[in-house]
Amino acid sequence: MLTLADVDVFVQASHILRSVSLEVGARDVVCLVGRNGAGKTTTLRTIMGYLRPRAGRVELRGRPIHGRRTHEIARLGLGWAPEDSGIFADLTVAENIEIATWTRSGGRPAAERIELAYGVFPALRRYMARKGTAMSGGERKMLSIARALALDPELLLLDEPFEGLSPAIIPAVSSGIAAITRLGHAILIAESNIHHVPDFTTRLYVIERGEIIFGGPPDDAWRDTTVSRIIGAPSR
Repeated sequence: MLTLADVDVFVQASHILRSVSLEVGARDVVCLVGRNGAGKTTTLRTIMGYLRPRAGRVELRGRPIHGRRTHEIARLGLGWAPEDSGIFADLTVAENIEIATWTRSGGRPAAERIELAYGVFPALRRYMARKGTAMSGGERKMLSIARALALDPELLLLDEPFEGLSPAIIPAVSSGIAAITRLGHAILIAESNIHHVPDFTTRLYVIERGEIIFGGPPDDAWRDTTVSRIIGAPSR
């Protein structure tokens, strides 16, 4: 479904991504793990068209998407929930979710997509009339992912979905992500905390200083001494 091949990205004069290659297949749950500043967000922003690679390819279903505008990439079936949530603060919860159905008008009916979003995060039903400015950090995270789901994407990109959340809200966000996978959507998660990598992850990549240093099954990563030294190992 999604392929990055030997992608190099510069931000001004800084070489941020160095020959990054990764794949996300249909229904896959892939985690890109690395320390802060390793290049995770840059990778996701490059996929979504906010940054353009100087070299390499970004392909969706075998067709190049690098160089396309962000809204065009979203219409092709990529949903994006950024680290800062990126919700529209002056809009209500209901309006934030509904606006995604305007961005990608094809596919399932808008009402069905909206209902799916609330089904994944039922707590949002209580706040349908609440504006973004009145929501907690955890509620904004849920809304950001729900809005991305209402786009009816084949693949969701989730940047640090658990970052800064209180322990009380993490299970709700985790359950929502698990529900999305059961709906058949592929997911690419960028995560700095190895303890937040979901148990249902099918493939894990580790990025360090802009380079992929590991790619494979999660269990193999925990046995890799270089990976353990950089990001530790989960308590299982």
